[in-house]
Amino acid sequence: MTRFSAGERVLVRDDYPPGHVRTPVYLRGKTGEVLRFFGEFDNAEVVSSGLKGPRKGVYKVRFRAVDLWDDYNGPARDAVEADIYEHWLEKIA
Repeated sequence: MTRFSAGERVLVRDDYPPGHVRTPVYLRGKTGEVLRFFGEFDNAEVVSSGLKGPRKGVYKVRFRAVDLWDDYNGPARDAVEADIYEHWLEKIA
């Protein structure tokens, strides 16, 4: 069962934990739109330390460029798509 659906708006956690992190800094604290669910995968943030943990869902999320950078002056349709682990995403109320 997926936690988020295609078309749903989500917020990327604004967190800066130590160690290997797969979520780009420039996306933290930003909102985007879920495009699709890829499935569950080993959590690379844990595996990189030689550990094994529960598998995590991975989603493709689209972010409008104008929402990422205050000084962005390109076309409004420009976007960035990123594959993000579920534990980095929060529902927007």
